[in-house]
Amino acid sequence: MHSTTASTRFLPRAAAALMAVLLVACCFCAGLFTAPSARADEWRDKEYWLADSGITKAWEVSKGAGVKVAVIDSGIDAQHPDLKGAVVGGYDASGSGRPDGQKSVGSKPEHGTLVATMLAGRGHQPASPSPSPSPGPAGTPPDGIMGVAPEAQLLSVSTWLGSPNPSGKSDQDQIPEAVRWAVDNGAKVINISLGSTSPQWPQSWDAAFLYAEQKDVVIVAAAGNRVGGNTQVGAPATIPGVLTVAGLDRKNVASVDASSQGISIGVAAPAENLLGGLPGGGYAEWAGTSGSTPIVAGVAALIRSKWPDMSAEQVINRIITTAKDAGAPGKDPLYGYGILNAEAALKADVPQVSVNPLGTIAEWIRVHRRGNAAPATPLPTTTQVPSAAPTLPEATVPAAKAPSPRDSAIGAAVVIGFAVLFVAIIVAAAIQLRRAARNPALAAEEPETGVLDKVHPARNSSVTDGRQS
Repeated sequence: MHSTTASTRFLPRAAAALMAVLLVACCFCAGLFTAPSARADEWRDKEYWLADSGITKAWEVSKGAGVKVAVIDSGIDAQHPDLKGAVVGGYDASGSGRPDGQKSVGSKPEHGTLVATMLAGRGHQPASPSPSPSPGPAGTPPDGIMGVAPEAQLLSVSTWLGSPNPSGKSDQDQIPEAVRWAVDNGAKVINISLGSTSPQWPQSWDAAFLYAEQKDVVIVAAAGNRVGGNTQVGAPATIPGVLTVAGLDRKNVASVDASSQGISIGVAAPAENLLGGLPGGGYAEWAGTSGSTPIVAGVAALIRSKWPDMSAEQVINRIITTAKDAGAPGKDPLYGYGILNAEAALKADVPQVSVNPLGTIAEWIRVHRRGNAAPATPLPTTTQVPSAAPTLPEATVPAAKAPSPRDSAIGAAVVIGFAVLFVAIIVAAAIQLRRAARNPALAAEEPETGVLDKVHPARNSSVTDGRQS
C-alpha cells in the first residue's frame, strides 16, 4: 500500500480503520507553535506566500467573491476574528460534532481552523476608524491572517479522523457523506487537507467523488508529509481528477519533511513556516501540505469567481498550465506540473481543454471496478444454436492394403547390409588392438586433450596445484 498502482481494490474495513487513524496525522503540521499573545498584524506580515506565489497580484483580478468553498476537515471555529462572516454554512459528517460543522472535533481539532484562515481569512479591523475590509491595493490591509480568497464563502464540514470516533462512524462513511453534502450545498471548490499512507481508497468513496466530478466541482487534496509517514502520496489525493498539492520549503524547493511524492501530484505550493488561526482566536506557525492545499484551493476560488461559467477541468488546467516548471523538465513526482503562480493563473491566456488533464474518476471506475459486473447471460441451449455450413470436405480414412513382394525384399536387403557393416567394424577394431599390443609406439598416437599431466615451470614462474601461473 505504499506504492502507486494503476489498479486499486477497495480496502477491507479493518484496513480502512487504520487509514482513519492516520488520516489527519500524516498531513498535519510538521511543527505547530502557538503564540496567542502575539499581535495579529505581526502574523500577517509573515505571510510570505501571498507575494511569492503571486497572490497579491492575482487580487487585482479577483478575491473569490461569490464562490463557496467546502472545507472537509475537523470543523471550523467561525467565531475566530479573522473568519467572521466567512462561514456561511456547515454540516457534521462525524456524528460527534455540532450539526453546523463548527465544533472542532477529532485528534487535531485545531486543524480545520488553521486551514480555513489560510484559505479565506479576512483579517480583522484594528481599533482605528473603519479602514476598508478589502485586502486589495486600494485600501489598508486589516490585521490578522489574510486568506488566499478573502471574499470567498466557507462551508464547514466536520469529520472525526485520526482517533476513535465516539459515534462509531468510520472514514468509509464520513468522507463520501461529506463530499456529497458539500456538492449538494453549492460548493464549487472542495478543500481536503487530509490524507492517508495508502494510495488506495475504499470503494465506498467512488460514487461520491464521481458525483462531485459530474457536478463540475474542483477537489483539491494534500499530498501528505514524509514526517508523518507519507513517503508517497496517499488517498484521496490519488483519486483521478483530484488536484493534488505538494509542498515547498522557503527556497521553493520540494520540502523534505513537509511533502511527499507521487505521479498524481498536480502542483506545488509553500508548505513550511506557514501561519494560521486557532480556535478561540489565537494563531500558530505550522507546516505541511495541509497548509499548501488551501493556498491552491484559494486560487481555484479566485478563478471560479472571475469566470463563473468556467468548467472544473478548465480551472485545474489553468492552474497547472501556468505553474512554473521545477525539478525534472515537464511533469515529475515531486512538483507535478510545477510551482503555483497565482498571478499567471488569473491573467495568462490558457488554451482550453476538453477533459481534465489529471484524469477522471468515471473512467477509472469503468476500468478498475469491473469485478462488480452483472451476472453472465446463460448460454443458449443446443436447439437454439444453428449449425454452420461445412467449409471443409468430409474426412476420409485411407483403406489398408497388403505390402507388395518388392517392398518386402528391399526392406530385408537394407537390414542385412547394416548387419554386415557392423560385423566388419568389430573385426577391424580387434585387429587394430592386437597390432597396438605388439607395437607400443602406435599407442602414443593419441589426440591432444589440452590437459597437462605434468608442468615444468620456467624461471621466475610459480606453480600451484599443478597449474602454471
